[in-house]
Amino acid sequence: MSFVVGLTGGIGCGKSIASQCFSDLGVHIIDTDVIARTITQSNGQAINAIKNAFGDTYLTKDGSLDREKMRELVFSDDDAPRSRLEKILHPIILNETIRQIGQARSSYVIVVVPLLFETKDYDHIVQRILVIDCDEQQQILRTMARSNLSEPQVKAIMTAQIARKERLREADDIIANNRDLDYLKTQVAALHSKYLSISISNPRPG
Repeated sequence: MSFVVGLTGGIGCGKSIASQCFSDLGVHIIDTDVIARTITQSNGQAINAIKNAFGDTYLTKDGSLDREKMRELVFSDDDAPRSRLEKILHPIILNETIRQIGQARSSYVIVVVPLLFETKDYDHIVQRILVIDCDEQQQILRTMARSNLSEPQVKAIMTAQIARKERLREADDIIANNRDLDYLKTQVAALHSKYLSISISNPRPG
């Protein structure tokens, strides 16, 4: 099995663009958000369980998850719906992640997990944690621009995530995504060399 780096960061910090930069260098990327979208499409693995737990109200006409409605529900003041949804999705996503890691052929694998610290599901999989970071105002502005969410909606999502200070304290490596793309790529290239070296000197049995 490959050496595994867990990539995480707050909403709007640039996890997707950072993981794309690693992918461009030939690294196998497993994005748990992509898996989540796949299993919540029409006839996806999680759909029946979501329907049983929440009813047809939170499905679209084609039978996929209505992400906007569900977002409004799970980021309301009541934590119960979010917990119920996570209990459905997280085990399926974890199993699919493990399956994909087993198929990876690159020297190391990056697993993108937005809630890496919050779930603890990946503690036995990930050997090193990379945090993509930017200041909180950038998080808000970037997320509003890309997702058409209001500032209160973005802040509600941020509140549900681990605090920035704690995230940085728990990181093994940090990329500061607060400048341009070239600056990001420079940091990615440096870490790529580091991870290649670690993966060669610490091969995992598998």
